[in-house]
Amino acid sequence: MSDAYVKQDINGPTASIEFFHPAQNSLPAAVLGQLADAITEAGNNAAVKVIILKSGGDRTFCAGASFNELMQINDAEAGLGFFSGFANVINAMRLCPKFIVGRVQGKVVGGGVGLAAATDYCMATQHASIKLSELTVGIGPFVVGPAVERKLGLSAMSQIAIDADSFYDANWAMEHGLYASVYDSVEALDEAVRSFTDKLASYNPEAMLEMKRTFWRGTENWGELLAERAAISGRLVLSEFTRQQLSKYK
Repeated sequence: MSDAYVKQDINGPTASIEFFHPAQNSLPAAVLGQLADAITEAGNNAAVKVIILKSGGDRTFCAGASFNELMQINDAEAGLGFFSGFANVINAMRLCPKFIVGRVQGKVVGGGVGLAAATDYCMATQHASIKLSELTVGIGPFVVGPAVERKLGLSAMSQIAIDADSFYDANWAMEHGLYASVYDSVEALDEAVRSFTDKLASYNPEAMLEMKRTFWRGTENWGELLAERAAISGRLVLSEFTRQQLSKYK
């Protein structure tokens, strides 16, 4: 697995959407765009009743934004465009009429925490520790913040956003509402995800749609809100502080 991809596999009423990038499943703009499109496509497929969101590999679920692309941003417009990619994925998940079940096999950093938080139900392994690392490079979890706050609450979200250089273990994430359950191994996680999504696929899709709408009530302004947040990140990524921090990763 050397090339980045987003792929969708439909097995009966269940669609699995998998993303991958060789740099610890970091997310460049192209992958973000494909991911948003795949989620929208699966949501519009009448044969699909439930969606699994997962990533390739076995060590990291998602390392967040692509540092290579962050270093190439030269103006606010380009910054807005890049961070809008995360906004588009979260909004695609929010607007998707099907339940999205997260399968998180490893560490989750930055924007990846936002993806996990935007799923409707998330299951993980004990290795799936989380870190909101954006402040360490001079930005901040502005785009993913609303999704993370919605799941963890403001207190827990602000804790990990301010303590930006620390990983919080999977049990902490479960206790604070990000994960519904935590398993000892990837094999146990996969079996649990299969069993759970098989159950969901047997339920009334109309009832699940109405439940999803109810759960996401109050987020109707996220189209505008996340665009505003993307503009903040796009401006901050141009700061001298952030330029110096990102240069350490060349």
